[in-house]
Amino acid sequence: MAVTATQGGASLAKMLHILELFSETEPVWSTAAIIEALETSRSTGYRYIKTLHEAGLLDAVRNGHYALGPRIIEMDLQIRLTDPLLLASHGVLEDLVDRIGHSALLCTAFRDAVLCVGEYRAPLSPENRFSRGQRRPLFQGAVSKVILAHLPHHRLKAIYARQSGEIENAGLGSTWSAFRATLGQMKKDGYVLTVGEFNPGVYSVAAPILTDQKTSLGSVGVAWDENERRDVEVQHAVLAVKQAATTISERLLEKQRR
Repeated sequence: MAVTATQGGASLAKMLHILELFSETEPVWSTAAIIEALETSRSTGYRYIKTLHEAGLLDAVRNGHYALGPRIIEMDLQIRLTDPLLLASHGVLEDLVDRIGHSALLCTAFRDAVLCVGEYRAPLSPENRFSRGQRRPLFQGAVSKVILAHLPHHRLKAIYARQSGEIENAGLGSTWSAFRATLGQMKKDGYVLTVGEFNPGVYSVAAPILTDQKTSLGSVGVAWDENERRDVEVQHAVLAVKQAATTISERLLEKQRR
């Protein structure tokens, strides 16, 4: 029997889900564990694993056990060399660190979360802060909220329909109207400031990177601990972060016009 497009899409999605299984705490998976996690037949599971292994997306580390493969490393290099957002940020994060004295982050929306795609660390910066490749919730933290506030209306409607409970728990509004009003104020301000949302006493400021339609492509943010950085003046940080985000936005728009 012929495989329909819908069936083929579902099969591909299930195969790619294998890559989602790997994590810092579980970097190696056995064939049996992968098949069990997928809840699929052995023959299908073996076929998926074989396909991913041949593509270099999985690497056999010992008999019947796999880790993420070397092709992913090549793809990461390709992204670092060609990603428009990263290229537009060159020099900007470094300058921001010089002005603020603490690490700067470059983030973008990914699914219903925010992903750090770039960073420039200040000297003596703590190692446990948000860094490239890590995700954070869409409703928590300055770099996330400022992206959320500038997402297109239709996307916000879809997010609210799926996650109204999480939105209310985050203090962003108990109704759609209240949610929109909260985001509207963030857009009017042009930045978001949070205190202690991930770590007690840590200030975070972020501003949006915008398209020509004023929707978000990402965000730029800095964070500092009030105990270790008493010399950081909030309004100075806000101004510097907004200028950094504007510079990246303008570079991206200029690139598109060429």
